[in-house]
Amino acid sequence: MYRRSLRTRVAIAFALCVAVLSVAWGFAFFAAIKLTEDHVLQRQLEYAARTYPDLRTHLRGYDNAADLPQPLREWAQSNPAQGIYEFEPEELHVAVVPSSKGQSDAFVVFDVAEIEAASADDWWWLLIISVAVGTLGLLGFGLGVIVMRQAVAPVAELADVVADIDLEHLSDKDHKRIASQRFGDDEVGVLAEAIEKTLERISAFVARERYFTDSASHELRTPITVITGALELLEQSNLSADDERVIDRVRRATIDMKTTIEMFLCLARENDDALNDEHFLVKPIVSHAIEQHRHLLDGKSIDIRVDELANPGICGHPQAFSIAVNNLVRNAFEHTLNGQGPIIVTVKESALLITNRAHAGAENINPSDESSSTHGYGLGLGIVQRLCERHGWQFSLHADEGRVATSICW
Repeated sequence: MYRRSLRTRVAIAFALCVAVLSVAWGFAFFAAIKLTEDHVLQRQLEYAARTYPDLRTHLRGYDNAADLPQPLREWAQSNPAQGIYEFEPEELHVAVVPSSKGQSDAFVVFDVAEIEAASADDWWWLLIISVAVGTLGLLGFGLGVIVMRQAVAPVAELADVVADIDLEHLSDKDHKRIASQRFGDDEVGVLAEAIEKTLERISAFVARERYFTDSASHELRTPITVITGALELLEQSNLSADDERVIDRVRRATIDMKTTIEMFLCLARENDDALNDEHFLVKPIVSHAIEQHRHLLDGKSIDIRVDELANPGICGHPQAFSIAVNNLVRNAFEHTLNGQGPIIVTVKESALLITNRAHAGAENINPSDESSSTHGYGLGLGIVQRLCERHGWQFSLHADEGRVATSICW
């Protein structure tokens, strides 16, 4: 349970990290100043010890430019302005100050030849400073990582919990792991609560979907079975020719209704792993679809040409494939103009192609356009497209100048 919000914790963590680094750098600079000061004093004492008992001073004053050391005389005669000057080759520092006697400026010369460190010592000091700076940098980076990790720990915990959830098989344990009470009442808690509610809605939807498909599968198929049995009994009776035609229409309507029910149940089910890996042949399904819908060509002078270039087999859902083929065959038979054949069905090794002629507006067919359902195409082709997308097949439609070509590739 966190008492502060995520933004507050991140701000506090950032401020803490900056404060610690500032203190560390402050101590580092203070230590560098003290070391430099001690080093200068130590060099001065070493020089005095070497010249003892003749204690010489590094600071000397000159009232006359002619008394300056030889390298400075020419420079002093140019009447330099008051200030401090450094002469690196001679290792001299010179201060030009006004004379107390009202004469020309005086000069204070500081000889640092015996005080400044040698070049080798400079490299050592540079190395020490580089190591110190690198150490402080690594310390700051490590401290920042630790502090920020602690600040965003609840976010990382929530991400790990969500990543471990199997959305295909939600359980009560998953709901307990994502419970918003575990993450407090800050921003992370709000996000966890939203995810928790979403998972609850998904679980409820999946439960309703399973209940509906299980119930519908039984309740909708039972009347179809009863009607089919009644038709079989009627066929055994002495019927007139008109009655037989009526019975035949009822039988076809019953088959269409059964196909429609199976089609929508197939789309409604979330998954059906038992049938998704079944191996089946394409040619028998295509032949059955043609024979089942051949009555749609009664009264039309249309030929059906089947080009069996191969005898392919597919590993997948046979019922879904049969529904897709039946839709394509039915559409082709229903919307082919009288005398405008043939309807060509081509079975290839990896594709099924159905080509037919249709009305003049067929080039505007769009499987995803719901408005096209008024022409008898939209609903069937939309279902075919959804079935193919679910089962990993590729559905395509091409229409131009009244000719329609549909295909399913696997």
